[in-house]
Amino acid sequence: MEDERLISSVKLENDENENLLRPKAIDEYVGQEKVKSNLKVFMHSAKKRGESLDHVLLYGPPGLGKTTLSHIIANEMNGNIKITSGPAIARAGDLAAILTNLEEGDVLFVDEIHRLNHSVEEILYPAMEDFVLDMVLGKGPSARTMRLPLKHFTLVGATTKAGMLGAPLRDRFGVVCRLEMYSPDELCIIINRSAGILNINITPDAAREIAGRSRGTPRIANRLLKRVRDFAEFADSSLITTDIAKNALKSLEVDELGLDNTDVVILRTIIEKFNGGPVGLDTLAAASGEETNTIEDVYEPYLIQLGFIARTPRGRICTPNAYKHLKIPYMGAFGIQQTFFDQEE
Repeated sequence: MEDERLISSVKLENDENENLLRPKAIDEYVGQEKVKSNLKVFMHSAKKRGESLDHVLLYGPPGLGKTTLSHIIANEMNGNIKITSGPAIARAGDLAAILTNLEEGDVLFVDEIHRLNHSVEEILYPAMEDFVLDMVLGKGPSARTMRLPLKHFTLVGATTKAGMLGAPLRDRFGVVCRLEMYSPDELCIIINRSAGILNINITPDAAREIAGRSRGTPRIANRLLKRVRDFAEFADSSLITTDIAKNALKSLEVDELGLDNTDVVILRTIIEKFNGGPVGLDTLAAASGEETNTIEDVYEPYLIQLGFIARTPRGRICTPNAYKHLKIPYMGAFGIQQTFFDQEE
């Protein structure tokens, strides 16, 4: 399951110290250079005018730092932050209570904002646009509307599915930022920074070994660092070396590209049971013992990003890259067997 995977990009219950590892200032934030440079301009200009920052929408895969950026925005704008999520705001009254308690310049961070209830969204429109709260008092013929002024605040919405956000809500965000996956070099910087905070000694090569298996996600990199530290302590080593990192990640079943056992099972199912595909999603789920939604939302995106799986009108297929990684002979388009065993770099 996703909530049990070591390489899950969503936050797990045992992700202790995550708040401790978060940078507090925009200059401490690693990666996302375009987003950082734009936010610096917008925040500087807003403070110069004495105004709140325009509402900000952050979207991208989980674990890339959307929550961290919201904290940084609040710190840089000298405001407090209130954190909630779309599913947690069930009724319009819940949102009204949150909005009326915000002070001037505060930041309201709404995670999974695409999951907001439609009736809640309706209340949010005038709050974002005019900083007012429209309330209906009473019922029937005696019902009347009341408009309450709100303090100027900044709404920071985060979503992994920007396409599910309604156009009326999306259009009310003045700043829209797309977060990209991290490069191994950027992850190395993050790992070394986290190691310093956690008092972990690690060699540059060991940091790069962990970074290469972190699937481009800082949250996974920090989680792997802490698990590798456990193996180093078990071996009575005060230093995480490359050998310790490799052996630890091998024991944790995280390979050189960050694939775990379930990823490999899905690839082997397509290759060995269905001759590389095409195979339908429902059939693949039944054959691999996973839920269709789990395959589509959790496992498949990274495999597609690596170029190991391709979606076709007839179903999923495995590409030659997947055969090469698993060291399985690939039958080419003309039925000629191609082997990759001797092509490793």
